[in-house]
Amino acid sequence: MARKGAVNITSTGQELGDATSRTRTPDPLGDFVSVDRPSPRKAEAAKTKTRAKYALPGDVAAEVRKAFIGTAYMREKMVNTLTRAAEAYDRKRYEEALRLGRIVADATPGVAAVRELTGLGAYRAERWAMSRIHLRAYFTISGDPEHLPLVMDADRATRKYRAVEKTFAELQESEPSPEVLAEGRIVMAAAWADQRKYEEAIDLLTRAGAAKNLRNPSYRHVRLWYALGDVYDRAGDTTSAREMFSRVVLAEPDAYDAAARLSELGASVPRKNRKRRVTPTSKKNVV
Repeated sequence: MARKGAVNITSTGQELGDATSRTRTPDPLGDFVSVDRPSPRKAEAAKTKTRAKYALPGDVAAEVRKAFIGTAYMREKMVNTLTRAAEAYDRKRYEEALRLGRIVADATPGVAAVRELTGLGAYRAERWAMSRIHLRAYFTISGDPEHLPLVMDADRATRKYRAVEKTFAELQESEPSPEVLAEGRIVMAAAWADQRKYEEAIDLLTRAGAAKNLRNPSYRHVRLWYALGDVYDRAGDTTSAREMFSRVVLAEPDAYDAAARLSELGASVPRKNRKRRVTPTSKKNVV
């Protein structure tokens, strides 16, 4: 299961260019016709509106400039390269984000935001070893455990289960938020299920609250339900798996592939119970 990931480097502005602004083959001279052209001021204003540049947060750009050892020209080139990497990540061009991010990371290895963006790009591109290196470096520099579940998932993808357990213990000691801790538990349970340690996986998720049936579950509860249903399904407990996937579908009908998996298990998609309308009866006046 893919993990959530949020990069702190967010780019702002519109796309730098579109298909209509690219160079094209000119029309034949015989088809040339005279057209009215807008004034230079209007054309410049329109170009400014449609081509707003991407920009890094000021503190991130300043940190890159401070950390880079080189000329002023090269410092600005590093900032520009990181900007392009952030834009590529926003547009889901993860390989490009990784390639550009590595250039800046090699030049400024101590900047947490650079390692974070590069690691997230690598994770989304399924470059597990590279994502583990950069996301662990981000944790070492910043002390923020937000992306440790992704480090665990990268190790799980390469079947380094001891490393998964080690990072999970590190995550628990770092006082993470409930959402981050839930993500770590999900990855740890999945790693145990990969090794057919179903009892350990079920116990971990159950102690995390996955067995509770809540009326208004949060996002992490829905994810825990799905993870527990997946473990039950892999363990051969069809009845329990149906129950968990049913909870997911009732809470979020379009969440993951819960509805499809429920159908594969031979159960129909449940519907929410509507409250009955009770018509009040008037009390008779007793004389």
